[in-house]
Amino acid sequence: MLNDPLAGILSKILNAEKTGKRECLYKPVSKLTVKVLDLLKGNGYIKECTTTTTTKGTSATVALSGNINKCGVVKPRFSVETKEIEKFEKRYLPAKGMGILIISTSKGLMSHNEAVQKNLGGRLIAYCY
Repeated sequence: MLNDPLAGILSKILNAEKTGKRECLYKPVSKLTVKVLDLLKGNGYIKECTTTTTTKGTSATVALSGNINKCGVVKPRFSVETKEIEKFEKRYLPAKGMGILIISTSKGLMSHNEAVQKNLGGRLIAYCY
């Protein structure tokens, strides 16, 4: 078990994608992890994410679509302004317009494209392409 649930689930998803699995199960799950998975689902990187709560904790079952080449968390969580997002896009994504950076803003989690449109900065959480 890793200290960071988000890093753990993203590495498990990436490993399952590389081996060609259709779904993966991960436990424990935090609220941040569920929001990141919903964002990945909204951008078409995963098919479905269902969470199950039992007396032993919360687990997530992720249905994979085969669209992820690489994903991971950004450590340390850099603070970014709207005009600096392009610099981090060049650092973490392979090409402009390919993939998403997930940013935690004052309006909630969103992709870097949404943050630029809404003129919001925040902290980098993760990337996926």
